[in-house]
Amino acid sequence: MSETEETPETQGSEEAPINSPEVEAAVENTGEPELAGEMEASDEAAAADNSIGEGEQQLEDEESVQAEVTSEPEPVEGKGFVASDGAVLGRDFVIPGVGPGDNDPYKWHTGPKQETSNNAIEIVDVVKQFGRTRILNGLNLGLPDDQISMVLGPSGTGKSVLIKHIVGLLYPDHGDVIVKGDSVPSLSDDDLFEMRKKFGLLFQDGALFGSMNIYDNVAFPLRQHTDKGEEEIEHICTRRLREVGLGEAHFKMPNELSGGMRKRAGFARALVLDPEIVMFDEPDSGLDPVRTALLCELIKEVHAENGGCYMVISHDLGTARRIADFIAVLWKGRIVESGPKEELFESDNEFVHQFLQADVVGPLAMD
Repeated sequence: MSETEETPETQGSEEAPINSPEVEAAVENTGEPELAGEMEASDEAAAADNSIGEGEQQLEDEESVQAEVTSEPEPVEGKGFVASDGAVLGRDFVIPGVGPGDNDPYKWHTGPKQETSNNAIEIVDVVKQFGRTRILNGLNLGLPDDQISMVLGPSGTGKSVLIKHIVGLLYPDHGDVIVKGDSVPSLSDDDLFEMRKKFGLLFQDGALFGSMNIYDNVAFPLRQHTDKGEEEIEHICTRRLREVGLGEAHFKMPNELSGGMRKRAGFARALVLDPEIVMFDEPDSGLDPVRTALLCELIKEVHAENGGCYMVISHDLGTARRIADFIAVLWKGRIVESGPKEELFESDNEFVHQFLQADVVGPLAMD
């Protein structure tokens, strides 16, 4: 290759290489080498300062976000509902359906409480809490003897928990449950066992033993808790099954019965010990309107014949109108209002009116 031949690197370029003598001479002839050095040093320092400032700001922002997430505000004195035991709503416990900022969750619980003199069951200031969730919060209620009482209320408000306290399956954290003059939490195990013989309980689905026929299901409490002979047991069971319309179903198995028939069989079993108190946990659930009406008529007929305290847990307003003598409305772990059926259905209390009239306007919402 000749000295005058162009290389690919220099082809088409008139600029001298950066390390050429011409460029070096031009830099030397500017006369400002010190100024260029100072500017370069200044730029490097500024860049370093900015980098440090941005890092510090990012660290401060991260610490601020972390503090906002982990720190909990201290409760402000005078704010938030304080229960009778001194616990603060939202800090020490929660009530289903009540927000922590609600300072007056019982503003609708203003209805007059019916004072009954002949109570079979008395609930006195009962508090029951599971973890931080308080289901019953100062519940007071008296259920009169020789009447059919109904406890109504929205789902999840503590109706089934109330039943378990009455029969001694649960004990209150505070307060007392008195059944026929006896304090249930104070009873010994033996006395509690004897007290439970005063109860008959009809569960939602009848709770029959699937491996026993209907007759043996009904006879089970008599064989378990009494010394009666088989002849006497047969007489009692036959009479009770006939009362509930199952006189011809002795040898049928539970899976051969309809839902209504299983409930009636459960009702017969609840009656064989001649209980002083009979409790029904949503007896109308899963039944069509006609069978619900027939079951209600059956409950009224049996109560008229045997007497005693009947307690019915339900949401059904038709059942309440048909059979109830006494009604108590439970909400947020307390009784909103209680009294004779006629007074409750004519109540001026906004919540009671909304619930018993199935109205969409009122304090009770979907949440």
